[in-house]
Amino acid sequence: MKVTEHINNAKGKPLFSFEIIPPQKGKNIQELYDNIDPLMEFNPPFIDVTTSREEYIYIEKEGLYDKKITRMRPGTLGICAAIKFKYDVDTIPHVLCGGFTKEETEYLLVDCHYLGINNIMALRGDAMKGEKYFVPTPGGHNYASDLVDQIAKMREGKYLHATQEHGNHPDFCIGVAGYPEKHLEAPSMDTDIKRLKEKIDQGADYVVTQMFFDNQRYFDFVNRARAEGITVPIIPGIKPIAVKRHLQLLPQAFWLDMPQELINAVEQCKNNKEVRQVGVDFAIQQSKELLEFGVPVLHYYSMGKSDNIKKIASALF
Repeated sequence: MKVTEHINNAKGKPLFSFEIIPPQKGKNIQELYDNIDPLMEFNPPFIDVTTSREEYIYIEKEGLYDKKITRMRPGTLGICAAIKFKYDVDTIPHVLCGGFTKEETEYLLVDCHYLGINNIMALRGDAMKGEKYFVPTPGGHNYASDLVDQIAKMREGKYLHATQEHGNHPDFCIGVAGYPEKHLEAPSMDTDIKRLKEKIDQGADYVVTQMFFDNQRYFDFVNRARAEGITVPIIPGIKPIAVKRHLQLLPQAFWLDMPQELINAVEQCKNNKEVRQVGVDFAIQQSKELLEFGVPVLHYYSMGKSDNIKKIASALF
């Protein structure tokens, strides 16, 4: 079922969803299941599965180092299929521009269609590790809006090198990212909203936001989007603070601000166990305020661990 159908069928009742990352290459999938199991009691209608782009590693060979390209967390589509089969829940693979050609993207989407995966999260992705700016893969897309366009055309039977007038065309529901505090490369918030509108006009069906800690940023973002003519669901993405280092890492990685009350509470903690509880308490209050605003879904970034997400969901659902 499509994300938009889940939202419509809920008839105003907010839904719970979360995002997981695939295991590193060579790791057992059971650890992933162990973190998903405690969250299934809250009936998530869908689960997002991230995709990591390629990266460079250096392999020592006869005293020299050989530079190789690899993927440390491959298998997104396999993980989606495994979760879908085990839990009978819809899964949403993240599809990136970075690291993939248009042909590779088409093959991936065809496989999604065969597996009965109806939802796609279309993202540009980050720059290659060690590179300052995003550089498109030769033969790949430069912008998420172009990726959205390719996926939307497949719904009409328009493939890269052929058009199928009749047949079993995929009917993907397309999600895209939104940035309540502006994408780091956008020159202004107005420009960023216009870029989001382009993705919607190309065929995107819903938006999931980057994490934020100040709800007013989300409220303002939604109001700006509506004023621009964006009418699709805008799902807030929530990340509970888990370790003290998040005070430095998250703002640096995602270009976001944190409320001073959260910063003060974390700084007063004696250890990361206390920080994790502060993160849970803050996320519960943040989520309650978002529910009062009328969000359709509360979407949590689990980052591979579920104990804190379960505590938050237990207080809300």
